[in-house]
Amino acid sequence: MKPTEKSSYRALNTYTKLMRAAESVTSKVHRVLAAPKLTISQFGVLEALYHKGPLCQRDIGAKILKSSGNITLVIDNLEKQNLVSRVRDENDRRYFAINLTESGTALIAKVFADVEAAIVLEMASIEEDEQELLGKLCKKLGVKGR
Repeated sequence: MKPTEKSSYRALNTYTKLMRAAESVTSKVHRVLAAPKLTISQFGVLEALYHKGPLCQRDIGAKILKSSGNITLVIDNLEKQNLVSRVRDENDRRYFAINLTESGTALIAKVFADVEAAIVLEMASIEEDEQELLGKLCKKLGVKGR
């Protein structure tokens, strides 16, 4: 079905607003991540391990929506900083679990609290019920896109 001029305008206008809002909130998160010198992908890996425990690279990549090649590089860099470690599975030598190190756990505990505070502050400009609705709409849009 070919979109009408009105539906195209509405969709593009809504998309622009969604992207601007996301970029506004994301820029605040990037500011928090600048001090510990973390990328958003590195933060995503640390946060996933912090809340889910040890995971394989494939599961981490799926969780933070990154390709296998990209996630390998991110984990390599986190390993160089002694924030994560790779542990080979004794039963399947092809499988590595990615674990937080003590310094990684300490860092993500602090940084997560700071990121959470920044996001809560940004989201405070809309009411709680609006946040719930926005979350539902974003989830609906994300699921439809798969």
